[in-house]
Amino acid sequence: MLLKANRLRELALGPVLMLLSLASAGAAAAGDKVNQVNMAPGATEIGQSIYDLHMLIFWICVIIGALVFGVMFYSIYYHRKSRGVTPSTFHESTKVEIAWTVVPFLILIGMAVPATSTLLDIYDFDDAEMDVLITGYQWKWKYEYLDENGENVSFFSNLRTPQGEIYNTAEKGEHYLLEVDEPLVIPVDTKVRFLVTANDVIHSWWVPELAVKKDAIPGFINETWTKASVEGIYRGQCAELCGKDHGFMPVVVNVVSKDEYAGWLETKKAEAAEIRELMAQTFTLDELMTRGKAVYERNCLACHGANGEGGVGTAIAGSAIAMGDVSGHLEIGINGVPGSAMQAFGGQINDVEMAAVITYQRNAFGNNMGDLVQPIDVYNHKKG
Repeated sequence: MLLKANRLRELALGPVLMLLSLASAGAAAAGDKVNQVNMAPGATEIGQSIYDLHMLIFWICVIIGALVFGVMFYSIYYHRKSRGVTPSTFHESTKVEIAWTVVPFLILIGMAVPATSTLLDIYDFDDAEMDVLITGYQWKWKYEYLDENGENVSFFSNLRTPQGEIYNTAEKGEHYLLEVDEPLVIPVDTKVRFLVTANDVIHSWWVPELAVKKDAIPGFINETWTKASVEGIYRGQCAELCGKDHGFMPVVVNVVSKDEYAGWLETKKAEAAEIRELMAQTFTLDELMTRGKAVYERNCLACHGANGEGGVGTAIAGSAIAMGDVSGHLEIGINGVPGSAMQAFGGQINDVEMAAVITYQRNAFGNNMGDLVQPIDVYNHKKG
């Protein structure tokens, strides 16, 4: 009988001891990063509230599990047949029925109160100090800072991870696939409301440490908000499967001091004013080629190849488009090709960049057409 009891205890405790040993080994291997196996509070008050709610529910579940399994194992051990215990024959108990109805009800009420309070905070968009419109594209993000005076600042945020790392010809960096050329910048201790939408397919803007995850749906504008209390760089990703390059549209948010943000915003407004001035200028072939090469590498290289050889997209080198009529080339660059991977870039890059990249494509990769496309040509083509 004693051997059977010991065997039963070993069977019951075996899985528990195994889990504890695995948890200890994981914690030792993680060092200071033990939180990697759990949620992290992040850098916002609402993130801390979500974390506290998570831990509250977790410990309630732990206590319930310990009590239920404790009673179960106690009953199995002390009321086993080998001890000569005779099972009860009662059919029902009104007291037990009331107890296992009332107790779970009280537990659920105890969980619902803090959960409801946290949900109300999550969906409280009032008193936002600034608004940012976020638009998802395949495969990049557009950020537009909305200004009550109409002086909006907008830019695209593209993946900056080198092609060598992506195609395993170079060693991968610390932030592989989590680097961008233009991060979103927001001030610390400021409630920022995000208006989230998409231009093509469904995306999802997700930054865990800022407690933000919201779907970007074409034709709809979803709202969310954050208020970061700690300066730093926070990284996230698109959390919705949006196409073959879904993993190539990271999110990077720089939380800076209010003074630093004000300076950054003024710089961005100055850059926008400079672009407006450039729109009226006429550029030389060398100027257009230099600017166009940078635009091509940022927006076109992944599909059309480093040497215009093609790949996902058609080849630029020797193509009928690049060596054909300029207006046809502009039409494809501005409006894209419906039903294909060729996006409409007319709203993604400005007229100066469009003029430069079209000029570059028509004169690089051995095309040598000698054509110059000026910003005014792009503007006139858009106007029809």
